[in-house]
Amino acid sequence: MTWNFNNANNVFEEFYGDILNYGIPFDGTKALFNIGFTINNPSDNKITIPFREWREDYAEAEWQWYLTGDPRAEKLGEIYGTVPKIWERMTDSAGDVRSNYGWQWKRNNQLEKVIEKLKTKPDTRQAVISVYDGKEMGWFYKYDTPCTTAIQFSIVNNKLNMCVTMRSNDLWFGFCNDQYCFSMLQKLIADRLSIELGSYYHFAHNLHLYERDWDRKNKFKETKIEGFLQQRANYFK
Repeated sequence: MTWNFNNANNVFEEFYGDILNYGIPFDGTKALFNIGFTINNPSDNKITIPFREWREDYAEAEWQWYLTGDPRAEKLGEIYGTVPKIWERMTDSAGDVRSNYGWQWKRNNQLEKVIEKLKTKPDTRQAVISVYDGKEMGWFYKYDTPCTTAIQFSIVNNKLNMCVTMRSNDLWFGFCNDQYCFSMLQKLIADRLSIELGSYYHFAHNLHLYERDWDRKNKFKETKIEGFLQQRANYFK
C-alpha cells in the first residue's frame, strides 16, 4: 500500500499511531515492514506536532554538516555547539561517522555526477546516489551502518522528483531529521537545475519506534496537565 501526504508532519502523525497500534515486536521496537509513501510538498519539512518537540535548529545543523562532506563528529560540534551523544557512539577510532550522508554522497563525486546526468539527459534513469553498500558490510561499518541505501532523482513534467530507499528507519529521530535533510538535498539539486520541486517518495523496509518512544505522547500530556495544575495552584495561593 502507498500513502500520499501533504507534508512530513502528516507522515509522522499517521505512522506514530500506526506503529503503536499495528507494529510487530522486532528487536526492541515495534515495526511496520515495506512502507512506502509520497510527500507532495517536500519543502514543508518541519515537524510541528507538540509532543515530538522537534528541533529545527538541530536538523539544520545536521544539514550544514552534511554539506561540508566532513565525516568528523567534531565538525557537527563546531556547527551546532555540541556533539549529540548518539554521534559520539558512532564515531570510529579517527572520530569519523561513516553514516554521514554528506560524506557518502560526495564519495566518488556522486552528487556532482548526478547533477550532471540530469543536466545532460533529463530523462535519465541513472541519477542515483548510493549510500549503504552491502559489499562493505562487516569491515567498513564497524560502529554504525547507514540506514539509507540509495537516493534517486527523476525529472518528470519539468519537476524534480526524489525517491529515498531505506533499509531501516526510526520514526522518532531518524525520519524527522532525515526527511529534513533529504528534502533540502532535493531543493539543492532542483535549484542547480533551475527547475521546480516535485514529489518525495520515501520507502522504508523497516519503519519502527523504539520502546523508549512508545509512551512519549501520553507523558507529554501528563507533563502539560501537571504544569497547568501547578500554575493554577500558584495563582490561587
